[in-house]
Amino acid sequence: MTTVALIHGAHHGAWCWERVVPLLKARGLDTVAPDLPCEDPAAGIAEYAAIVEDALAGHDDVVIVGHSLGSLTIPVVASHRPIRRMIFLCSVPTGPGPAIAGSMAEMVTTEFMTAPRFRNEQGLELLSNQAFRLLFFDDCGDDADWAVARLRPQADRPTSEPSPLTSWPDVAQSIVLAADDRCVRHSWAVPAARQRLDHEEPIILPGSHSPFLSRPAQLAAVLAAQAAR
Repeated sequence: MTTVALIHGAHHGAWCWERVVPLLKARGLDTVAPDLPCEDPAAGIAEYAAIVEDALAGHDDVVIVGHSLGSLTIPVVASHRPIRRMIFLCSVPTGPGPAIAGSMAEMVTTEFMTAPRFRNEQGLELLSNQAFRLLFFDDCGDDADWAVARLRPQADRPTSEPSPLTSWPDVAQSIVLAADDRCVRHSWAVPAARQRLDHEEPIILPGSHSPFLSRPAQLAAVLAAQAAR
């Protein structure tokens, strides 16, 4: 049985896949959705990848999905163990190379860059609830409040340190973008995706940065189709 590993992005957790998991299972796919240590200042991409690898122990036929910041983790996992396909969701693969913090202004929207931010008592970054709602969940209806209440602080290390990748894994890849994403800059993402895919077009879903909440059935169909390739 194919296992779809669902890797969440910054501030999120395994909870964000709750609408998608039963839809994938109904299509005959197993799922794994680990929580990454967003709140741990000492944890970087290597530590995130180790948690995913532990969660995948005993799973042989694996397709791995990385949402947003999760896209930094999935190629590291693919460089350590067999992965049949990587799917980058609301993100475009980067690396190997320097920390992505220096390229963020090109990769993300001005709206995201200028959103109100503050640091909690541990020095970890958060946006205001209103900014989170608008940037991540603007088309998620009543689920937006549910999701915002579950967001976590995000430590800086995954974006401020160089990628632990030394070479790009030789693994098939798909890129799925959101047409109305208020976080990822569309004018950067589409050309960057075409370059990564050797001029193949990325898949474009309608809606926001969170298709797992706004369009779970459509997202599950896309992930299942890519997993079958």
